[in-house]
Parts: sequence; structure tokens; C-alpha cells
Amino acid sequence: MIDSFGRKITYVRLSVTDRCDLRCRYCMAEKMTFLPRSEVLTLEELAQLADLLIGRGVRKIRLTGGEPLVRKGVEHLVADLGTRVGMGLDELTMTTNGTQLPRYARLLSDAGIRRINVSLDSRDPERFRYITRRGDLDQVLRGIDAAAEAGLKIKINMVALKNINEHEIEPMLVWCSEQGFDLTLIETMPLGNVEEDRTTHYLPLSDVKTRLDREFTLVPSFARTGGPARYWEIDGLGVRLGMITPLTNNFCDGCNRIRISATGTVYGCLGHDQKVELREALRSGSQDLVDEALDKLLKGKPRKHEFAIRAGEAPAVARHMSVTGG
Repeated sequence: MIDSFGRKITYVRLSVTDRCDLRCRYCMAEKMTFLPRSEVLTLEELAQLADLLIGRGVRKIRLTGGEPLVRKGVEHLVADLGTRVGMGLDELTMTTNGTQLPRYARLLSDAGIRRINVSLDSRDPERFRYITRRGDLDQVLRGIDAAAEAGLKIKINMVALKNINEHEIEPMLVWCSEQGFDLTLIETMPLGNVEEDRTTHYLPLSDVKTRLDREFTLVPSFARTGGPARYWEIDGLGVRLGMITPLTNNFCDGCNRIRISATGTVYGCLGHDQKVELREALRSGSQDLVDEALDKLLKGKPRKHEFAIRAGEAPAVARHMSVTGG
């Protein structure tokens, strides 16, 4: 799959649900309306779609949500897709908030997942509950421990929030070093109405890097994981630091991914509404219809997102991250 700008699409973020057991302030509204279950692809359809994508050159699939591990029966999908690793698929990974890892970590490892991203924006219990509106930090930390014990390589994703968790960035970096984890910092993205003004807590990572440079030695790394992060090795800590900067440093030139929602809607870009629908094509049993839809998507895939964050303005995109498969 190659788009009109010559970018080869080898990476798919596949959402298995739009539901989540947390309500992170930068991601979701406190009172969310989720999709009717009848509109969501079945686990069998998700596996069928994965096979079609692998057949077209996709080499990496990341399972996302919402929170993927709240999807009933998701363990069967993970085990099924795990059999494709080494058989056309190079890697199967997952992004999770960690709440369900005490139950699922070993299963993920046994199914062929080798690394996961865990969202963790604070290691202070009260601040964690504030950011997530309901989360239990101890439950997530137990999940991270379970994942480590299962042999999974862990990368912590931390959304940098001004006046909320910005003073925790350096301690989080040191903690990740002690635990043997990597850390990726992420700028808040203007997706969906979250009932708050994001500009209040927007923290440019260019400012964070300037601050980190005063305390640590950051050595540019050529490491790439197929995502939009740029990496640095932290001298003396043995930890790799990634930064995802949709607002301060556009990362779209090397885009190699598409995103698929739990309903089979495929988005060419996180920051645009350009999309095609695959659910009915899948259910028709016609691979030609699926291929036609994907070709249409690739032809119209935008060159880059147009994210901007300004006080009082509507989000760049009305849909929430949890709908897109973030």
C-alpha cells in the first residue's frame, strides 16, 4: 500500500473498542456516549481484516482502543493474530492503560506480543486519579509489574500537562531507568471535546527538552519503532526517551500508518476526517470492495495533519482519540 506521496503503509493501528475504563482529561469527556455493540466489528471480522491488510503489505499491527483489554473475548483475538507473527506479520503490539494487565499480561506474552506501551501520566495516586477522573494507580502499577514479570518490554507513554504533571517528568525518567523501561512524552492533541480548555495545560515539548538538557545529556538516537516519536538516549541512565510533537514539530513526512476504528472506519490521518468504511465491504465477502476502499483512502491520504491549539477554539477534529484508535 503506497499513498499519493510515495509513503509505504506498513503499520496499522487497529482499534478493538471505543470503550475505556478511565476518562483521561486530555482524551475523553467525563460522560461519554459509546458505540452500540451492534456497530462494532466482531472479533472474527477483525481477524479477517488483519489478514487482508497483511496480504497488502502491512507488517505491524498495534491493537488499541479505547482500552483494548476491556473488549470481551479480546484474548482470543490476540491469540489468533499472534499466529501471524513470522507468517507475514513482523510484530503485534498493544497500547493499554494498564488496568487489566494483572489479568492479561501473561496471555499477551504467550500469544507472541513482545512489547507494549502503557499510558501512565503520574505516579502520584491523587494526581493520577485527577487526570484519569477515576483511576487506581496501584492497579496500574500491579499491571506493569505483571507485564515485566511476563517478559514484555515496556514503554511508558506520558502526556505532558502544564501545571499538572510537568514536574514529574524528570522523576518519571529516572524511575523508568530504574525499572528498565523506555519513556515517551506526548504533547496533548486537539481531538474531541473534553469539557476543558486544553490550552490551559498545553506544554510544548520543545520547552521540556530545553529543561531536560540542563539536567541530563541527551544523545540523538536513530532508533525508530514505526511511530512518530523521535528518540534520544539519556547518558548515564540507560533509558531511551521519545518525544511525540504534533504541535511543535510536525512528524508527518515519514508517515507509514493508517488507523482503523472498531466499526471498520479507516482514517488516513489522525488529524483529518478523511476516511473510508470497510464494515459492509467486509460483510459482503468481497475482497475487491475492500481493496477498492483502501485504494481510495490511500489516494486521498493527507500529506500532514493541521493540528493547532488555541484558547476558545473548537478541537482540530471533533472525534475523540478513543474513536480513532489512539
